[in-house]
Amino acid sequence: MADKILTGISVATGIAIGKAFFINRNHKAHLPRQIVAASLVPREIDKLHEAFTAVESELSATREHVPAELKDYGLLIETHILMLKDPKLSGAAADYIKTLGLNAAWALEKAVSDQEDAFGAINDPYIRERMQDVRVVADKVQAKLIGKETDLTGMSGRAIIMAHDLTPADTVELQVDKIMGFATVCGGKTSHTGIMARSLGIPALVGADRLEDSVRDGDLVVIDGLSGKIVVNPTEAELEDYNERAAFFEEYSRKIKRQCQLPAETFDGSRVQVMANIELVEEVASVIDNGGEGIGLYRTEYAYLNRTDLPDEEELAEKYIDLASVMSPRKVVFRSLDLGADKFISAYGELNETNPAMGLRAIRFCLKNPQLFKIQLRAILRASAYGNVSLMFPMISGVKEVRQAKAWLAQAKAELRREGVAYDPDMPVGIMIELPAAVMIAEYLAHEVDFFSIGTNDLIQYSIGVDRTNHHVSYLYQPLHPATLRMIKLVVDAAHQAGIEVSLCGEVASDPFCVPILLGMGIDSISLTPQAIPGIKRIIRQTNMHDCRNLLNEVLACRTVSRINNLVMENIFKYFPDEVTFFTSLLENDEAAS
Repeated sequence: MADKILTGISVATGIAIGKAFFINRNHKAHLPRQIVAASLVPREIDKLHEAFTAVESELSATREHVPAELKDYGLLIETHILMLKDPKLSGAAADYIKTLGLNAAWALEKAVSDQEDAFGAINDPYIRERMQDVRVVADKVQAKLIGKETDLTGMSGRAIIMAHDLTPADTVELQVDKIMGFATVCGGKTSHTGIMARSLGIPALVGADRLEDSVRDGDLVVIDGLSGKIVVNPTEAELEDYNERAAFFEEYSRKIKRQCQLPAETFDGSRVQVMANIELVEEVASVIDNGGEGIGLYRTEYAYLNRTDLPDEEELAEKYIDLASVMSPRKVVFRSLDLGADKFISAYGELNETNPAMGLRAIRFCLKNPQLFKIQLRAILRASAYGNVSLMFPMISGVKEVRQAKAWLAQAKAELRREGVAYDPDMPVGIMIELPAAVMIAEYLAHEVDFFSIGTNDLIQYSIGVDRTNHHVSYLYQPLHPATLRMIKLVVDAAHQAGIEVSLCGEVASDPFCVPILLGMGIDSISLTPQAIPGIKRIIRQTNMHDCRNLLNEVLACRTVSRINNLVMENIFKYFPDEVTFFTSLLENDEAAS
């Protein structure tokens, strides 16, 4: 039996086997907490600013030597540089030194904690993980202050990188051809670590809590990106098994990648559009490379985070036009701002909301702040002149919100028309269906818009009442819950009765066990992470609508999640024999990890 088996969150699939190499560990245990004499306060403030300047200089140098595989992530390094230049964080730390006499490292920790409290209130994994950028920058400065900087000199050959956290700058400093895989303590599904690993085509796990206490430099480890496991010092039998799994996965990946540019069409000729969810323009190459037929969800929030000012129309328009142009004639669906007021503390003041997840956020926040909303609407409209652009509004709960949002869009169009600025007057407008309220009035909402996009991640959480990031109740997060399936079908039926298309984004779209059911419902398009596209397109190409509709009818007759899961599993093995070995491998790993 292996020494230890750790669990984490898989953010890049595959299996890597090699020696562990730590590039950083959590330095918080070594963080000095001291009260300095009044006479030493000026010197402590100087040390703080010197550390900020030194880290900024190092990142600027790193930015100039980004390897080709990670060239798109120069933007993320630039973001960290801008944060270092921004006086807000360093200023808050300096104030703690002046007022409380704290040493520099402790003062910076308190300043970061203040921001984490503000950012962390909202129950949104994507938003919480964006706070990691602030933490990453602060950690680098603290490491400089206490002399615990990353030392890469000990990495002589290929290795699996272990880290408390891993940034684009950390990765750039390494020789990418020597990195076999990643494992980190910090991060989540949408963290930059996963984006980087997928760009490099290597397995990666994040959120491995006991990593630093359980793995030593030089330990033989297996990163199992299929089931989210780290196996420390495996036995010979385990090693042989994982080598066989790795070889099979590599061959399977090559096979599905060769077919990924083929259309997602069933045996009997039904076409489904398979598009991608992205948050950075830099991910476009991965979308196209993996056979994505467009962008079904472009998250626009990143441009607003980790900054003290707000992006203006020109900044947004430039970014949106770039995306629309490079993807043309493929479709790009922009989701309007899906943030809450708690993310704009510098501009709007902090709100005292006990439950921000259900508070002033998304379309509600935009309608309360129409000038900010209209700036983004104008930028999206301008991009519509350069490509196949659609717009959708998130967190819609009623008809009134849709009409109000469309009214502001009409104002933005009128302004651009008066100014002689080009835009597509017929740009399609849709809404996200992610609240149970929207499901129940889908037949009314369908007459207000051009398309629906079902956001299953939030829909499942809000309808079942479960936070999927809370390990105490995450077992209740069941995509194939009878209530979820009935809600999706209700929305699809309402959309088609009104003559509009319906898409589905969220993790359900990338689940091979769910896709045949979605096909049976008549979903027009699905949108998922780019790396999952080849496998899902293969599933679609191996089925036919008759079987999918029969499966749907059987599933809708089931009363329990367990019965549905068993039925769907039997169907996968029955109709997709080429996938049996692969899915069995996943299931065995999942059972061993549970």
